[in-house]
Amino acid sequence: MEQLKGRGYAVTGEVNFMQEEDVRLETTRARLTNVLKRHEDLKERLSRDSDKMIYERLQKEFEAALAAQTEEIYLDGEQWNDGLLATIRERVHMEADRKAMSGDMGILPDHHFHGKSTYRVGDKVICCLEGARIGIQYETSFADESRELYHCVLESRSFLEKMTVAEHTVPFFLPVREAENDLLSSNAMRFIDYVGELVQAYVDRREQVNLIKELYGHQIGELYHSLPYHVIEFVLNVYDCKVTLSLRYADLVSILPTRTRVFAWPVHSSRRNTTNTSNRNVTGMPLVQAVPTRLTYAEDALRNMTLPQAYAEIVLKLPQALGGISSSLCF
Repeated sequence: MEQLKGRGYAVTGEVNFMQEEDVRLETTRARLTNVLKRHEDLKERLSRDSDKMIYERLQKEFEAALAAQTEEIYLDGEQWNDGLLATIRERVHMEADRKAMSGDMGILPDHHFHGKSTYRVGDKVICCLEGARIGIQYETSFADESRELYHCVLESRSFLEKMTVAEHTVPFFLPVREAENDLLSSNAMRFIDYVGELVQAYVDRREQVNLIKELYGHQIGELYHSLPYHVIEFVLNVYDCKVTLSLRYADLVSILPTRTRVFAWPVHSSRRNTTNTSNRNVTGMPLVQAVPTRLTYAEDALRNMTLPQAYAEIVLKLPQALGGISSSLCF
């Protein structure tokens, strides 16, 4: 009798513990929902009219420069190098000086300078803008479909002085200014390439998340991501389980995560209508399994496939993986 009393107390304590755990989880969920709402409000405020006005103005300026071009030069591999960039820099400053002199002295136009060339390097278009500036337009894509255009404008007081970023339309949360400090003065070509890699990787990560929401939204519970989409977390509700997936991208130019964690959390047995006596304790109360199971196969899939591909692979193999771990976990 004393043993039964002790067991009864232990069961009561276990139930109370699970109730307290549920309360804490609901409180945490409510707080997280409030944080996500504030996150969206902040993102909207930081992407307001000033940024849109800069984008529209630069877009018109780039369109005018491209419309005035007399030739488009395609560069491949070693053709895109520091020497060519120096030539472009020299050209924009000579053109600016020529216009200043012709305006002051009434000199007739030199038709040699009226040839306007633009340079295409992969998904980048480089052109000469008014005021001794170099403009780079970045074209992004996903699944062979075009996405946004981004712009970056470089300028310098003279050909001999270092260039700086005059303005750009890259999202504020991507580290353009940090790259400017680290690369632009020492390796301008690498800076131009890096910004292109930065925006393309951002668009790719974002579109991967959008695609799984579109295809599998009915299976996805809570979903959180940082602004650059270098932290992604979501909950998958399938097979009477909650599967939590966490992805971290150590490098903002990566489209595959460097660190992944996937856990299967069993739904509390007390919430299910089960008659299996092997899942009950001596009082007849359902046993509660609160220990999550790590799914290493899912983590490997996320590290080696795009998110939509990995998602399909995870769901396909999930019943077998869970059944192999414990037949009483989720079925």
